[in-house]
Amino acid sequence: MGDSEQAMARLRELLSSQLFCVLATQDRGQPYGNLVAFAATDDLSGLMFATSRNTRKYGNIASDPRVAMLVDSRSNQGSDIGNAVAATALGTVEEVQGDDRERLVGLYLDKHPHLEEFVSSADCALLRVKIDRYYLVSDFQNVVELTVPG
Repeated sequence: MGDSEQAMARLRELLSSQLFCVLATQDRGQPYGNLVAFAATDDLSGLMFATSRNTRKYGNIASDPRVAMLVDSRSNQGSDIGNAVAATALGTVEEVQGDDRERLVGLYLDKHPHLEEFVSSADCALLRVKIDRYYLVSDFQNVVELTVPG
């Protein structure tokens, strides 16, 4: 297995094992961070999260759909410096509509079944980040840039 295949396997494992990530949006140039429950598409070209339409993050995304999402495996121990893996995903957000929404809600709820009532509410938007690239960091300073087809 080549380096990029190993990195993709490591990325896939990280995204499947973690429930939450930090979403960074922009509020007129000021970064704004939120913890969100997320799920990845099978091909890793998209990350999904749900939010109410009356939140600051939703308003920020409506003004500027470019976001970053940070997913990591830290355990809040000193050993995380060498052992934790982190991925930053850069991309553009779109609200999922129509048939696509039903399919992706199913994928999202497979990972977060406790959020079914929230995701089914009329005010809830399911958002998909179309990923441009990932930056995978491991072993403290090993950084690999990954692009996904799509």
